[in-house]
Amino acid sequence: MLNNKPFSQACENNREPILTVLQRVFADRRRVLEVGSGTGQHAVYFAPRMPHLVWQTADLPDNHPGINSWIDDCPANNLYRPLALNADQRPWSMNGYQPDALFTANTCHIMSWSSVEHLFAELGTLLEQDAVLAIYGPFNYQGNYTSESNARFDQWLKQMAPHQGIRDFEAVDRLAQQIGFMLVEDNPMPANNRLLVWHKKLI
Repeated sequence: MLNNKPFSQACENNREPILTVLQRVFADRRRVLEVGSGTGQHAVYFAPRMPHLVWQTADLPDNHPGINSWIDDCPANNLYRPLALNADQRPWSMNGYQPDALFTANTCHIMSWSSVEHLFAELGTLLEQDAVLAIYGPFNYQGNYTSESNARFDQWLKQMAPHQGIRDFEAVDRLAQQIGFMLVEDNPMPANNRLLVWHKKLI
């Protein structure tokens, strides 16, 4: 906690490299939905640095006080307070908000695999043609860890909760393809993470 606000050192460490990519891939976006806003640190950092778009936070209700405390201390005209969102409770209640882009960080390895599947299924109906999807986090490739630190992290995750674990890039990409998204970028990030970017194909 930082001044009664939740604090993630990882968010502080990765925000600059993530922002560099998002400023490019979200350059023509207008309405972003952030799924799993967590502490709220990413939202308050990214929104004012991309003033051309609206940044809508969203997370489980238990995380809303922390997100709101960050927004209270770092308000921005284009930053919206969190929607209550649970990947497993569909359809999502968006209060009329129609995003043309989605960002989520460090969520796929925390959620169960069935919840990841539900997330993508919902995105298939929520995100319209020409939408952009950006997902940050660690991924395995062809079933292999990309580093020893990721292997240790995966073991720690599974010890904490059996449903958690680093996901295979190929499995996540298949879910994206099934809802009409095509991978356009696989960006290497610090600490053996990736920032994957998909674009929903135009019919």
